[in-house]
Amino acid sequence: MSTLEIIILALLQGLTEFLPISSSAHLILPSQILGWQDQGLAFDVAVHVGTLLAVMGYFRKELGVMSVAWLGTINIGPEKNTSSFDGKLAWWIIFATIPAGLFGLLGKDFIEEHLRSALVIAATTLLFGFLLGFADVKAGHRETHKPLKKLGLKGAMLIGLAQAVALIPGTSRSGITMTIGLMLGLSRDNAARFSFLLSIPAIAMAGSYLTLKLILSTETVNWQAIGLGSLLAFISAYACIHYFLILLNKLGMMPFVIYRLILGVGLLWFLLA
Repeated sequence: MSTLEIIILALLQGLTEFLPISSSAHLILPSQILGWQDQGLAFDVAVHVGTLLAVMGYFRKELGVMSVAWLGTINIGPEKNTSSFDGKLAWWIIFATIPAGLFGLLGKDFIEEHLRSALVIAATTLLFGFLLGFADVKAGHRETHKPLKKLGLKGAMLIGLAQAVALIPGTSRSGITMTIGLMLGLSRDNAARFSFLLSIPAIAMAGSYLTLKLILSTETVNWQAIGLGSLLAFISAYACIHYFLILLNKLGMMPFVIYRLILGVGLLWFLLA
């Protein structure tokens, strides 16, 4: 990989991982359209580490509170409280991660072989873009929103099932989880925050799987590419989360819906023209 490719792909991963526009699609498309070589396992690990550190760093206070509260639910640590909201939220995230883990474990080979084409990406980009737009319009017209405390395990599991569907390239993990969160009555801000917190174990699992594959492979590791990719992915992802949450309530999801529709139509035109 050239330095230019490393910079572009790392920035794409960082910027698109948490925006509702599909990071996997934006990483696959350069090779599909521009003929770039596959970035390789080592680079995949690097950008996953960068984005994981970014979201954990941004939500470090929430993660600290949730960790202590979760330990309290199993009678460990100074705060033994089985009914605290932060403890429940931690359990919701743990259980809601299971569908994506199972789907990834059982369906990864099929997805790799059959669902990484530009045509699939175009279709999922359009379909889930429309759904995001519908959910955002409904949320904008809603006078009151369900507080995150009222989401419940059932609601969390529905969002977790949606995250499993996002393993299909072009769907967007953050996009579909925010869509379901909005449909369940959450505000845009709470839907986004729950989506970001739910992403942490999902990204960690994906990064661990890729790391294991890298260890078992004979691929030569370019440490300079790994370092640069991780750093750029971290910086761009952290900035993306920060400004996305600031602008979300002002702009809503429509800018991303419009972008997805333009991208999907453009891909179809490119493929079918």
